[in-house]
Amino acid sequence: MLIINADDWGRSVTETDTALKCWRERRISSVSAMVFMEDSERASRLACEHGVDAGLHLNLSERYQRPPSSARATHAQARIANFQGLGKYSVLLYHPGLRKTFTDVVQDQWDEFLRLYGKPPSHVDGHQHKHLCANLVAQPAIPRGQCVRRNFSFHPREKGRINRLYRKLVDRRLASYYRLTDFFFSLSWSMRRGQLGRVYELSKQGTVELMTHPISRPEYEYLTGPEHAARLEQVELATFPIK
Repeated sequence: MLIINADDWGRSVTETDTALKCWRERRISSVSAMVFMEDSERASRLACEHGVDAGLHLNLSERYQRPPSSARATHAQARIANFQGLGKYSVLLYHPGLRKTFTDVVQDQWDEFLRLYGKPPSHVDGHQHKHLCANLVAQPAIPRGQCVRRNFSFHPREKGRINRLYRKLVDRRLASYYRLTDFFFSLSWSMRRGQLGRVYELSKQGTVELMTHPISRPEYEYLTGPEHAARLEQVELATFPIK
């Protein structure tokens, strides 16, 4: 099964609208929605109107554009965004002083999603993949049993041994609490590496999530183009939640 998921739903009007066009043409199968952002409210109405399968795109790195009424919630998310913005490897660092703050921010965004969409998200992932940060891997703040995005899938030689080992350990930890797809790829990366054929073939053997950002012109043109349409006829396009 192939799940084609558009990230950043609700982040801006343009990002929502380009993803919606792909959804209406059946070129994607789900979206990941951000809350407390520029287009979050309108995006939720569009999702309900068009029956869009929506998950929660946890935002731990970018300040809220439409902050909640609670000053506590706004300040908590800003603290985490500051910490995650310290550098490339901040995602690997566990901050004991922010343990409760991470839990509170995840809960705030979960509750806002429930308010906007009237039901729990079909899956959870993270803006810039920050849901894989050390604090959230160490403490399962996301409700257990949820479908959660795993690490990227690579060929054995595409990353160093230590990198692959770390990702494997994180995925093993995630799998003890959550449901994961068998493979996870990025559309932009797969296009650059000429690996799209492998993605489609793997989807015939297991469950594959292919992440896309339709706001990117090359990705949008591919998604709405004839090659993608032809390949979709040969695979099973699926939605979350996975079994």
